[in-house]
Amino acid sequence: MRKNLVEAATSIINGECKDPHSYLGMHLVGAEGKNLQTVVRVYQPTAKMVELLDISAGNSFPMKKLCNEGIYEIIFPDRSDIFEYKLKITDSTGNSFSTHDPYSFWPVISEYDTHLFNQGNHHRIYEKLGAHVMTHNNVKGTLFAVWAPCAKRVSVVGDFNQWDGRRHQMRELGSSGVWELFIPLVSSGDLYKFEIKTIDNNLILKADPYAFYAEKRPNTASIVMDIDNYTWCDDQWISSREEKDVFNNPLSIYELHLGTWSTAAEPDENGDIYINYRIIADRLIPYIKYMGYTHIELLPVAEHPYDGSWGYQVTGYYAVTSRYGKPEDFMYFVDMCHQNDIGVLLDWVPAHFPKDAHGLARFDGSALYEHSDPRQGEHPEWGTLVFNHGRNEVRNFLISNAVFWFEKYHIDGLRVDAVASMIYLDYAKKPGQWIPNKYGGNLNLEAADFLKQLNTTVFNYFKGVIMVAEESSSWPMITKPPYMGGLGFTFKWNMGWMNDFLKYIKMDPIYRKYHHNLITFSLMYAFSENYILVLSHDEVVHGKCSMLSKQPGDYWQKFAGLRATYGYTYGHPGKKLLFMGGEYGQFIEWNDKKGLDWHLLDYEMHKKMQTYVRDLNTLYRESKALYEVDLSYDGFEWIDCNDNDHSVVSFIRKGKDYHDMLIFVCNFTPAVNYNYCIGVPFDLEYELVMNSNYEKYGGYDSDDSNKIYSVIKEPLHGRPFKLCLTIPSFGVLVFRPIFKDS
Repeated sequence: MRKNLVEAATSIINGECKDPHSYLGMHLVGAEGKNLQTVVRVYQPTAKMVELLDISAGNSFPMKKLCNEGIYEIIFPDRSDIFEYKLKITDSTGNSFSTHDPYSFWPVISEYDTHLFNQGNHHRIYEKLGAHVMTHNNVKGTLFAVWAPCAKRVSVVGDFNQWDGRRHQMRELGSSGVWELFIPLVSSGDLYKFEIKTIDNNLILKADPYAFYAEKRPNTASIVMDIDNYTWCDDQWISSREEKDVFNNPLSIYELHLGTWSTAAEPDENGDIYINYRIIADRLIPYIKYMGYTHIELLPVAEHPYDGSWGYQVTGYYAVTSRYGKPEDFMYFVDMCHQNDIGVLLDWVPAHFPKDAHGLARFDGSALYEHSDPRQGEHPEWGTLVFNHGRNEVRNFLISNAVFWFEKYHIDGLRVDAVASMIYLDYAKKPGQWIPNKYGGNLNLEAADFLKQLNTTVFNYFKGVIMVAEESSSWPMITKPPYMGGLGFTFKWNMGWMNDFLKYIKMDPIYRKYHHNLITFSLMYAFSENYILVLSHDEVVHGKCSMLSKQPGDYWQKFAGLRATYGYTYGHPGKKLLFMGGEYGQFIEWNDKKGLDWHLLDYEMHKKMQTYVRDLNTLYRESKALYEVDLSYDGFEWIDCNDNDHSVVSFIRKGKDYHDMLIFVCNFTPAVNYNYCIGVPFDLEYELVMNSNYEKYGGYDSDDSNKIYSVIKEPLHGRPFKLCLTIPSFGVLVFRPIFKDS
């Protein structure tokens, strides 16, 4: 018996004990055939003296120091009961404090919790792992828990113990790999990390993967934070969201980077230009309402160490970034958006993570969240590590994280980043840099199963939310449900359309007639998935030029070309997304180190471009033809897609009711097309409801010019009537048939 106690004490001193509670704390002990005795043991390596305080009796007892390393013990030979006590600890400087013994508490996490977690099915594991302020046995403190199955020892370190890993060693719960410790007195705002002793006897410091908050970079400590105190006022929005069919309603998304959409007037003492979530909300929401967008999409707001990653290299998946404030500040941001009928989507990165020492990389000294083989576990193009989506606990970490953002921050959707890199084993890799799947192919079967489980779980808990795939390959059925063999996303970014269309608009118009298929081919597959047409942040960085600068020609032609670009985009089937700055014609590329050039709105052409995009959003929201049958051929007809000589396309958009109809005519050259005729279906008058060449948009047509057109009763383009028009330079004309009441 004594030998076992010595071994236990030695393992604690050496930092190799997986169950310090079996030795430390209060125990009933006794030799065989003898009465039990109450004994309390404490490990306080920096203490000069330790006293035990019997709370009920009010008595104080000095504890005996058993060894120089700091093991203290007291035996009550006349007692055989478990009683509540505190420790009074005096350090070498004479300072003392009293606390309950962390090793006097039973586990909080149940075997059922760890069972579900090891299965990959604990969808709210963030309520167990991480740091949770609570009252345990009437004692206030914080429960710490972390998954580190290959560690020899895990300790909680922080300001509360002078970052000394000897003092708060955790216990492993069975064979689950989960370590737990309740520490009294630790509260919201306290800094902490996990000190992990690896199988190689190295000590490493890691931030908490499940932390709700973290220090502002370049500091990396996690911060204890209670995030359940905010009072939400968005019940009406949540209820209406649950009833709304996202497929048959308008979805116009304004994509933005919180740090640069609006900035401080002057950098702070650290050189930062960032402002608080609340201030951003108060500035952004009126603008979004003015512009008529239905949703915003935020570049990642989870904690990340490097500004230049834009948030796509995450170290704190459960921590809203401290760059712009605290969790309650971001809750305010989302809440106020909802109260103003604006949906909030977040970019989310479950594909890969950075190699920063404090992050997930080799978390417990082993390849825990990533694959051990670099051919599976590393992304050579981005210099990051790839999640092991075949490991249950890793899947649980990510799926629970998705649930977390919906549950705790009331977000309306996730845009899943880099899906193609997840589902293809050879993505951005050369021969020999990847390992085939069990069938010899290049499809990542485990990642595909993860995405199916992810989407199934999210939609099971949250009605009316949106899951979007940024996916650039031809993988089929991205937006079909898993029971049909699909991945289960709501929408997919239409990268094919984007690449073709941007290639087309960058061409000198004189050559466009030879590449007419670039603006028509997308309709061959437009309804194979539920698409969002995206002109995103990725297309206005790294030398790709801004949307305005992509346009060829002189100053006027650039703006006219951009109006044609946006007009065609809003007419084309699919939901809409535009990155910030594009709406008013930002001239330079987006720069993550400075704010947008809002001063350009002092210039007439930029202000008129903003007005044009605003009116496009109004037309889109108010026209069922543009969104009600957006995902089916029933909502679209070509009038003429073959006029490559003039680089003109014309088409019809339709709602469920045939009265809901719009006709688009788009000219992609600077030439004016006089007496240009298109076939139309009805012997009616047609109202011109949008002309990109109006003076108010920067064109030369009078805003009150002829808006009613009569048909000529001659067939054209397979239709019984025709309209003859003048199509302006780089012009987009939109017509609505005027139906009589009868």
